[in-house]
Amino acid sequence: MSSNSSGDKPRPLRGFWQPRYWLIWLALAGMRLLAFLPYRIQLAAGRALGRLAGLLLRKRRHIAAVNLSLCFPALGRRERDALLRRHFESLGMTLIEHGLGWWASAAMVDRLVEVHGAEHLRQAMAGGRGVVLVAGHFASLEITGRGFSTLFPSVAALYRSSRNPFVDEILRRLRQKSVPLLIPKQNMRGMVRALRKGIPVWYAPDQSYRGEMSALLPFCGEPAMTNTALSEIVRLGKAAVVPLVPRRLPDGQGYVLEIFPALDDFPGESPEADALRVNALIEAQIREIPEQYYWIHRRFKDRPPPLPDPYR
Repeated sequence: MSSNSSGDKPRPLRGFWQPRYWLIWLALAGMRLLAFLPYRIQLAAGRALGRLAGLLLRKRRHIAAVNLSLCFPALGRRERDALLRRHFESLGMTLIEHGLGWWASAAMVDRLVEVHGAEHLRQAMAGGRGVVLVAGHFASLEITGRGFSTLFPSVAALYRSSRNPFVDEILRRLRQKSVPLLIPKQNMRGMVRALRKGIPVWYAPDQSYRGEMSALLPFCGEPAMTNTALSEIVRLGKAAVVPLVPRRLPDGQGYVLEIFPALDDFPGESPEADALRVNALIEAQIREIPEQYYWIHRRFKDRPPPLPDPYR
């Protein structure tokens, strides 16, 4: 199976020798060197990088702070600031985990990653049925994906290309470790074809979306432009919907990828009701590990008037 649905072949990394890529090469070299260190030291380095990023990336820090204020209005300012610090530490560790996802040995992945609930996915796949693996944008997806692929080697995922071709090539190579089939994010037909072949497809519908299949729906109690395409994808692909969530365990204990039972009666009465149901699932997961969610995305952008742009 090819590494992506469009048949693109990997580009040799030596082709990215121009000076505009040198900082990326330097970062890549740093990640490779860190991968030789003991795991707990790698995580400590990641937390330090995250704290530094929180100081330097003011725009992203502002976006995350706004999101936390909207989604956790009951928290006091001091509590939200502490959560914001932990979030950037989590982002730093996520960078380290990208390196682990690329370079960690199979034995190390087996030691660090536990997959719980694999029987739920096997049951949903019985008879060759396709499955949409619904996940939110949480940390540790790359490293837990390595653990997932040892149990389910045939899997697809939606993929958004990076504007930087070197970064795009790096991410493609990284994800090949766990996902043999990458489908462009807007290619619904490719996703449906994979589902009809019985291939599980990772799908994260929790980012702001203003396309044809969208609706203004509450997310963590705040109106957000929400993708409602999942209902149609499931109907066309004759698929089941299986939620999952990756968790980074405390104190360097590793990771758990939790797979839940397939959702009953999906699609339901309307695409909007289905999207609300998925939002509720992701919100419940956020409450358990709030610092591990990707708060640096502008989840509440592009809302229609009279709703304000909260990031201005």
